[in-house]
Amino acid sequence: MPKFRPNVAALIVNNAGELLVCERTNDKGAWQFPQGGVDGDESALEALYREVWEEVGLPPEDYKVIEYRDKYLYLYPAHIRVKKKWDGQEQTYFLCKLKKKSKGVDLGENNPEFRDFDWVKPEDFDVDWLPGFKVEVYREVMRDFFQLEI
Repeated sequence: MPKFRPNVAALIVNNAGELLVCERTNDKGAWQFPQGGVDGDESALEALYREVWEEVGLPPEDYKVIEYRDKYLYLYPAHIRVKKKWDGQEQTYFLCKLKKKSKGVDLGENNPEFRDFDWVKPEDFDVDWLPGFKVEVYREVMRDFFQLEI
């Protein structure tokens, strides 16, 4: 039976209806949504607030959680699994609306996760930006939250 790490991911939408995507520091051209593991006895919502703050510099008061959905699962490829204590991740996705008063995304000087960010229309999200093992989850998420087939 695979062991899945609890994880949260943020679908942050701005006032123009665009989604925040971030380019991974360790994989040029690989773009994803802010995400991260749930620590200890932290709730999924607490993990969301912490991860979004750590990764993209948005405090909880800068966005509103609209809805969430859980039980999105993916397995790591074998070459990654051997290096980790988990076989994959079980994700909870949160749809968040950026507030007008937000100071905006700030990756900081030495962001370990991301080198860049952009805002894209949901229909312009490209699955070619993803590693293969994440594609199906992203397809499900875009279908569930935006009624889009990508």
